[in-house]
Amino acid sequence: MENRVSLSQSHFENNGAGDSNREQSSKRRKILEQKKVIDQLIDVACAQKDHLSPFPSFRHFNCGGLSLYLQSGHGDKLSYSVKKYIQNLLKINMEGPYGSQWPMEEKVKHREMVSTQAHYIFVHEASNANVNGMFSKSDAEKTTTALNKKDPMVAFVHFRFIIEEMIPVLYVYELQIEPRFQGRGLGTFLMELIELIACKNCMGAVVFTVQKANSKALNFYQSKLRYTISSISPSRVNLLMTIETSYEILCKAFNEEAKAVLERC
Repeated sequence: MENRVSLSQSHFENNGAGDSNREQSSKRRKILEQKKVIDQLIDVACAQKDHLSPFPSFRHFNCGGLSLYLQSGHGDKLSYSVKKYIQNLLKINMEGPYGSQWPMEEKVKHREMVSTQAHYIFVHEASNANVNGMFSKSDAEKTTTALNKKDPMVAFVHFRFIIEEMIPVLYVYELQIEPRFQGRGLGTFLMELIELIACKNCMGAVVFTVQKANSKALNFYQSKLRYTISSISPSRVNLLMTIETSYEILCKAFNEEAKAVLERC
């Protein structure tokens, strides 16, 4: 009797182990399939040459006394003058918020800006000839070309398509505007464009990092644009840690899955 019970128990235990293995294998397959779909979304988004083309009305910004136009660009195709402009504007805007961390962070940003994964929106001040946006489609599609030499750059956005917690997101690495052009609606305009680009490319959210010392930026994103501190931000993840980080990760999710992962309470 004992032998029969023992064999019976062994039989059920083996069946239980088999069921568990099959369940784990099924979960792994689902995860791999999901990752494949996400990777394809990222690849398609990254392959786009001009993320402005679906949104012609966003090629120009004429508001608050400003007459500006926008162009697309890529990190591996930046001219020397554009690289210097990006470096200088980063230093002007970010040296203060980063404080003593800036020398090290500056080197990181210099490496990031020329990555093949880096996508850009460049904002130029229109010359008299272009003040009404009267330049051709071919001019509008140029990137860091001779047109830029006539029309000075005044702002830029550096963004990438990446995966956060198995969610495809548009991650804003930089949104930098010259001080004299701030507070005139350009930042809101650029973030609206970024959100459109994210949705057009089936991204689940827009995500970015903001220094806590940059209280003006935090207030702008949270109060005016309704971004929230993400559940992947250090202040939300490391609740029991005594070491406080210098930044927050903010996000705006566009679907329920992304909200559940990136905006969960």
